[in-house]
Amino acid sequence: MRNTRMLKVVLGLTSATIFLIFIVIVFFYLKRARKGEQDDLEVNNNHKNGAEDIEREDLVTFQGGEDLTICDILDAPGEVIGKSNYGTLYKALLQRSGLVRLLRFLRPVCAATDKEFGDSIELLGCIRHSNLVPLLGFYAGPRGEKLLVHPFYKQGNLAEFIRGGNGESHKWTIIYGISFGIARGLDYLHTGLLKPIIHGNLKSRNILLDRNYQPYISDFALHLLLNPTSGQEMLEVSASQGYKAPELIKMKDASEETDIYSFGVILLELLSGKEPINENPTADEDFYLPNFMRNALLDHRILDLYHPDVLISKNDSHENPVTEECILKFFQLAMSCCSPSPSLRPNTKQVLQKLEEIGR
Repeated sequence: MRNTRMLKVVLGLTSATIFLIFIVIVFFYLKRARKGEQDDLEVNNNHKNGAEDIEREDLVTFQGGEDLTICDILDAPGEVIGKSNYGTLYKALLQRSGLVRLLRFLRPVCAATDKEFGDSIELLGCIRHSNLVPLLGFYAGPRGEKLLVHPFYKQGNLAEFIRGGNGESHKWTIIYGISFGIARGLDYLHTGLLKPIIHGNLKSRNILLDRNYQPYISDFALHLLLNPTSGQEMLEVSASQGYKAPELIKMKDASEETDIYSFGVILLELLSGKEPINENPTADEDFYLPNFMRNALLDHRILDLYHPDVLISKNDSHENPVTEECILKFFQLAMSCCSPSPSLRPNTKQVLQKLEEIGR
C-alpha cells in the first residue's frame, strides 16, 4: 500500500515536471517565432525603403531642374517634334508647374553601357554656358527607358528660322549674333572644360533659338550616350545632310576639327539661306562643300554665296548697313573652317577673334 502511494507521488511529480518542461519549450518557441516575425517585418520594411530609395535615385536633377519629379516627367502630355534612329523628342507640358520642357527619349538598344552612360550624364549635367542647352534632369525607367529633360525654346531651331520665310533671318546683326553665339558655345566645349567635349553632330537643326534669337547648341556629346553602332549611324546622317568633314569618310571618330568644319557649313547656311544637302559627297572635289556653294565658287557667281537681302538696310532700323567687304570676310572665315585639310582650319579661339574683327 505504501509502495503504491509512493508510486503515485513519483508519477505526479514526473507529470508536473514534464508539463513544466513543455510549457517552457512552448514559451521559448513562441518567443522565437515572434522575434522571427519582427525580423521578417524589419527586412520587408528595409526592402521597401530600399526600393523607394532606388526609385528616388532613378530621377537625377541638375541646376535649374531641382523641382522636377518623376510624376512631372511621366504624366506630362507630350507632342512629338522630332524622331531619329536612336530616340524621340517631345514637347511636354509639366502639369504641376505649367512649364514646357523638351523631353528626349533614348531607345534602350541604342544607349551606351550603364557605367559609361552614368558617367556621361553626370558630366553633361554639370555643363552650364549661355550658349549651350543645359541638361535639367535625367530619368531611368525600370524597363531600360532613358529620358533627358531640357528647356524648351519657342523660336525652334536654326534650320527652321533660316528657311522659314522670316525676314529677320536676312538681317546682318542677327546673322552675326547667331554666329558669334554658336562660336562661343563651341569654344566652351572645346577649351572651357578639363577635357574637350566634341559635339560630333553640329548642324543648324541642333541650334535652338530663344525669342531674342540667342543661339543654344543642343545635342552636344550625344554620341557619349550612345553605343558605337548608333553613334556611327548619327555621323552618317550628318554626312547626308552636308555637315560631315571629308576626313570622316576614312575616320570614324569626330574631332575638334570636324566640329569646326560643321560650324563653317552653318555660317554658309546663314549667309545664303540655302540647305546644305550633298546627295553624293566625295572627298575628291576641290571644295568639299554643299553642292550649291561649290558650284557658285567654280562659276565665280559671288552673289549666289549670300542672300541679297543681307545688304539691304531696313528703313525702320537705326543700324548701319553691312558692306559687301564685311560679308566677304565672313564668307572667307566660313571657307577656312571648311578647308579640306583639318590642319588648315582655325580653332575656336581664332574663329572668335576673326568674328570680333569682322564685327568692328
